Amino acid sequence: MALSITHLFIKLKPGSAMVERKTLNLKVGYGIEEDINAEPISPRQVLIVRYEDIFDLLIQPGELRENIVVTGREFDDFIPGNLLTFESGAAIRLTFHCEPCKRIAHLVESFKSIQGKRGILGVVIQSGKIQVGSSFQVQAHKFSALSENPYERFLNFIIKIPSGKVVTYKQIIKGIGVDNSYLRAIPAYLKKTSATDYPLHRILDSRGYLITYVSQQKNKLETEGVKVLSEADLLSNLDKSFVNIKDYLWEDRTIYLK
Repeated sequence: MALSITHLFIKLKPGSAMVERKTLNLKVGYGIEEDINAEPISPRQVLIVRYEDIFDLLIQPGELRENIVVTGREFDDFIPGNLLTFESGAAIRLTFHCEPCKRIAHLVESFKSIQGKRGILGVVIQSGKIQVGSSFQVQAHKFSALSENPYERFLNFIIKIPSGKVVTYKQIIKGIGVDNSYLRAIPAYLKKTSATDYPLHRILDSRGYLITYVSQQKNKLETEGVKVLSEADLLSNLDKSFVNIKDYLWEDRTIYLK
């Protein structure tokens, strides 16, 4: 069976339903044009599902909040690490499986029944227009698959932060492709990660303040040329240290393109 696109969807604003389209514009370093989930540094710019999987589960196209429905690929060959190349030249790197979540609980008897069939997330690595009915090619194992474990993706992300740059909790959430609810998990990740092996001192909270989980953070940042400022905290009668994020924020839009 030929590999082809059967349905396309886009989400235009938070809380809205998926809108079916005949064509989508894919933009490298961005995602799907007009889509609310487009994010330059995210490994989950696009969600692709197999028609065969949702057909077996009696789920209608679009109900899994996917962007692209494809047909013609065997289940065992539809895996992270593959590269999908479309007729227009547009290309998507498949990164990791989309995890079942409460948003789709009403569609299945159990999460076990949809395990591995929720779809695969991806990153646009070549721009172009795709359309319903068009065919595509698959290159197997073109890239390394990203870990299905968010903590492993956290480690792989922060190890890349260069000297003299910083990231915030919010930036990490985007960069490892998880929901905002994972903001609560970042402190736990920091506590169990070795500051000797990973540059934890380059991580700030979502407002740009230094964090309490790293010793000598101010000195380490200043040694790398990052200017650390301070302001009075009226509640604690202590000075709070922070970094002007716009001057030092690390945002590598090519992180998942290679």
